[in-house]
Amino acid sequence: MNRMKPLLFALLAIFAGSNWAAAAEESSNAERPNIVFILSDDQAWTDYGFMGHPEIQTPHLDDLARQSLLFERGYVAAPLCRPSLASMVTGLYPFQHGVTGNDVNGSQDRAALDVPLRAAFHKHPSMIKTLVANGYLAHQSGKWWEGSWKDGGFTAGMTHGDPKRGGRHGDAGLSIGRKGMQPVTDFIDQAVAQEQPFFVWYAPFLPHTPHNPPQRLLDKYTQPGRAADVARYYAMCEWFDETCGQLLGYLDEKKIADNTIVVYICDNGWAAPSTNAHDPNQKLWKGYAQRSKSSPYENGIRTPIMISWPGHVKPQNSPDLAHSIDLFPTLAAAVGADAPDDLPGINLLDAEARSERKRVFGVCHSTHNMTVGNPHDTLQYLWCVEGDWKLLLRYHGKDTTKYHNLHVWDKAPVRLYNLSDDPHEQQDLTAMHPDVVARMTEAIKTWYAQSNGSSD
Repeated sequence: MNRMKPLLFALLAIFAGSNWAAAAEESSNAERPNIVFILSDDQAWTDYGFMGHPEIQTPHLDDLARQSLLFERGYVAAPLCRPSLASMVTGLYPFQHGVTGNDVNGSQDRAALDVPLRAAFHKHPSMIKTLVANGYLAHQSGKWWEGSWKDGGFTAGMTHGDPKRGGRHGDAGLSIGRKGMQPVTDFIDQAVAQEQPFFVWYAPFLPHTPHNPPQRLLDKYTQPGRAADVARYYAMCEWFDETCGQLLGYLDEKKIADNTIVVYICDNGWAAPSTNAHDPNQKLWKGYAQRSKSSPYENGIRTPIMISWPGHVKPQNSPDLAHSIDLFPTLAAAVGADAPDDLPGINLLDAEARSERKRVFGVCHSTHNMTVGNPHDTLQYLWCVEGDWKLLLRYHGKDTTKYHNLHVWDKAPVRLYNLSDDPHEQQDLTAMHPDVVARMTEAIKTWYAQSNGSSD
């Protein structure tokens, strides 16, 4: 009997230890915040109530802005959905992760030609895979270019990504919002029942075309003197806002809002493809208004970025610059996960890091002719924002193996704007401020070279 005591004590210790480990894991899961990542699709940075638009009403996003660390001066890495989303997911610039446009060069069968590009892209660490590796359930809905939700590392989702079934850029996932929210709310129910922290990728095809808003909203925005397509776009912006209200309201209903980080950003800007009643200088050009989507101007690359986390993030309107590449390191730090050390972004919840940032950068590539393995081949513009200044630099490199050499830039035209005085970039100040042009041009050259592993 005495010889059984040590064995009994050992078994009890093992049992107690396993229970302690399970309790510790359960406690850890309970403490880690959920994450809801909201992405609008094709919405200009001005087109929200909280950003001061005189007509468009976005009451739910306005409420979120009041509860958030709000960056009115947020930027995306590229003015087009696919490279922009890829940069959010990886925390890298398009020329680093390789997705620079929407289509591979010569894409007759676009989905099939995407396969080698996606294979290379998914080798990079991602925000989603990092969260899942740290115990998160993750759901994909809406816009998603890089294969299926499984390919992206999600644990559940809507997009199948099968080329044989027309799978591309979201397929079945694009119904979210337009046809209800049940796939997302069902996932939230499951995660809550399993007592696991969750990540929701909510990227509805809104306010993107087709502009087919509910008639009640279209009637609201239709008025004499306003172009029909503008009225439809305005109505779509409010429709998107309503779906955000449904999602955020469900967090309240489930009593989990206080333990949920909500992130908001738009993939790229947009302006109605016609003469705009509020901007008579906006002219139609190849399907998009000039200086909007697919351009390096503010209407292409600027977006409000907001982060809400009750009890952890103080609501305030920050004057600091924010960037889409910051979201991966920010969320990793918030949940105690390890992001790659070499990511170029910062933790937006770190006030000191924000204050030390002097500039943000980005690119603009051709829209429809990516060259797999050569992300510099279709580069058109690089841009830099420094304080109130913004510089656009046209890239004229022909020998793409020497993209970082200074001769590539010698005859590249530039445009300089003061965004404080001229937020819609109407007056080029290049001739008036050659010192600013020289300083920011050199900053762009240095950033681009270093980002590509060159010290030249």
